[in-house]
Parts: sequence; C-alpha cells; structure tokens
Amino acid sequence: MPLMADRNRIPDHFAAKSGASAVKILESFTAPRRCIQIALINNMPDAALEDTESQFFDLLATAAGELPVHISLYSLAEIPRGEKGRRHLSSFYRSLDDLWAQPVDAIIVTGTEPRQANLQQEPYWQQLTELFDWAEINTKSAVLSCLAAHAGVLYSDGIDRHPMREKTCGVFEQSLWRPHALTEKVAGPFCSPHSRWNEVREDELTACGYSILTKSEHAGVDMFVKKKRRSLFVHFQGHPEYGARTLLKEYRRDVGRFLREERDFYPAMPSGYFDGPALTILSEFRERALRNRQEDLVKEFPEQTLGGRLHNRWRRSAIGIYANWFRYLVQRTAEAKGLAVTAALG
Repeated sequence: MPLMADRNRIPDHFAAKSGASAVKILESFTAPRRCIQIALINNMPDAALEDTESQFFDLLATAAGELPVHISLYSLAEIPRGEKGRRHLSSFYRSLDDLWAQPVDAIIVTGTEPRQANLQQEPYWQQLTELFDWAEINTKSAVLSCLAAHAGVLYSDGIDRHPMREKTCGVFEQSLWRPHALTEKVAGPFCSPHSRWNEVREDELTACGYSILTKSEHAGVDMFVKKKRRSLFVHFQGHPEYGARTLLKEYRRDVGRFLREERDFYPAMPSGYFDGPALTILSEFRERALRNRQEDLVKEFPEQTLGGRLHNRWRRSAIGIYANWFRYLVQRTAEAKGLAVTAALG
C-alpha cells in the first residue's frame, strides 16, 4: 500500500521518482481511521532537504508493507534557510503550530548541520525542546536522528555530546547488543552509515537509563531507546535511511569546501564505503586537488563514475527495524483501544 498524504503536500521529485502508485493523495489532512499517522520533521540543510524526504518516504513505504501510513512534513522554523529552501518549505511543509493540534502516532526528527559547539545556543533549540516535550505526551514513539538524538539526550538527561578528533564517516558494521522488539528478526551483524563530528557515549547513556540496542567497534553506539512518559524515544547516531549515494554526495560537498578554502584539510574518504577501484580514482583526484587547489575543480569530481559502483548494503536491516517500529505502533494503538493485536505486517 502506498503512503498517504494530504493534497499538494508530497514534493514533486518523490512522486516523479517513485511513480504515481507511490503516494495516495487525500483531499484533506483527515486520513482513514485505521491508519498510522507519522509526522516527519525534516531539518536537514537546503542541499539535503529533498534527498532526505525521498530517503524517508522510500524507507517508510517499504517497511510499512500493507499497513496504511499517512505522512506529513514539518521543519523547525529557526533552521537557517536560503531562498530555494524557503520556497520548498512554503510549498510542501506545514507549520509546527499545525502539528500541536493534530493527532499523530509518531514523529521522526532529522538532524541538521551544527553551527554551534553548544547545541543549546542553536537558534532552533527552544522550538526543538518544545517538540520533545510535546512528543513525550502526544506520541507513541519518536525517532531522533543524529544531531536530534544528541539534542534529545542533552535536554532530557543532561548528557553532553563529545567532539571527535576526526569525523566518523562511512559504513560501519553493527552488532546487536541486546534483544528488543525493534531489532526482532534483524540478522546481525549488519552495517549502517554514519556521518558526524560528535558522539554520545555508552556509559553516560546507560547511567541515565537508556538501553543500547546496536553498536559498532569503530563508530560507537548506534541505536538506543528510552521510554519518556508516554512515548518510546528511539535514537540513531547513524543514518539507516541513507541512500546508496548519500555519503558520496556528502564527501563531494566536503571536497568542495576544501577547494573553496572553507576548511584547512582535505577530507578523509568515508570508511568501508568504496571498493578498490573507486579508492584509486578518488586518490588520484585528491592528488590533483592538493597540487591545484581551485574551486572549479569540484566540477570534475567523479561522482557519476563512482555512483554506479555503490550499493545500499544496509537497506535490508533498515527496513527490518522500521517494520518492527510500525508493528510497535500498531500494538500500542490496539492496546489503547483494548483490541486484540493482529499481525498487521505479516
């Protein structure tokens, strides 16, 4: 069954990519009664805004299977935006003021690019914490991704993120650390993409009652959960929603910043992501960039050549985790209504 959305709220790029059957358009915000309501709060920077929509829409549609799911788009108003981003939001996104009055089962909150060392000094901090408070009472579950996960544990439990010497970027093997409904039937070990300069640490999380579900020897904690009042908060330091080429695009962005002299050092290649021939191609490009540091050279970055060599090796586990998440939402809905839980997802 396709995702459902209210009229004029599905971005054209996703509908064109996925076909008319990917999204069922409703005449109003009112979705069918037996439907899981999801609010996606997409805070990614303008350059990644549309890709993030597509990644989550595709993942949720696949994980839901035959379960009817209605999705609506929101973003924090204080996220810095350019003209293109503001136009896109005005066309397809709703105000958070609309969310407060809408019955939703769950929210997904993406990260964004940090601009302050202290998250509490970010311009969107107050609105983000208001969203967390609201979600604890008004949702069955909240998924917090990357920076949103860091903000969530800082706000709820005073757990600070720690800057790392080098960026954790690449595809890392994950171990299943403890049994949980969200990882049921997910075979381990599996891999997941990470892309961040900061981390929250296992000992500090467990001391505050968080359950670590998956972690990596090289990337640290990945997925962890905690019940906060009425809602199960699910945190990812990684990005199971990423597409096969997402890390490649981020790497190209960082190379461009080096060529524009916005950063001092040439970025390290994502770990565990490229095959041998791709590494050779990128090493040759790196040598050219170091010899001739010119902004226009980014136009010759071999993105198209490398894109065809990449595979989404984490998709199966990501679908499994989100399918379990939908099953959890169905169970919570049935419990609230005093109904017998059916195998809605097979």
